[in-house]
Amino acid sequence: MPTTPNSTPSSSASAPCEVTIAWRPSRWVTGTLHAFGPLGAVSLLASDLPLAWGVPAAVPVVVAAWRAARREAARPPCTIGIATDGRVHLDGRPLRGARLQWRGSLAFLQWREGRRRRTLSWWPDTLPPDARRELRLAGPVAP
Repeated sequence: MPTTPNSTPSSSASAPCEVTIAWRPSRWVTGTLHAFGPLGAVSLLASDLPLAWGVPAAVPVVVAAWRAARREAARPPCTIGIATDGRVHLDGRPLRGARLQWRGSLAFLQWREGRRRRTLSWWPDTLPPDARRELRLAGPVAP
């Protein structure tokens, strides 16, 4: 009686797979930056700094936090592709020297464009659990 294999033989040459993850600005980050301005101003006014210096110093703190929040909210959404061989693409454009780091449920992708360092961060409000797992399984991106 001839025997048949229980599974089909797999090919040694497989098509390259790529994990595609969407990125968008986090509302949590934007909201936190908006809150830091008034909190920083209140902390200046509550310190031992003379009122004549505290009030003028509080204004730039609020303005800087507001500008940082607006700048973060204005960043355009993009798509990140991580191939199984470690190549990383941002909207189809290859990234050189990309590093994926994890801090708890937060993910950070860092790379260099010329002399500038760029970073994208995924917070729990922008990366659902299934996409977070998919990004973790994509493997560590080697520098």
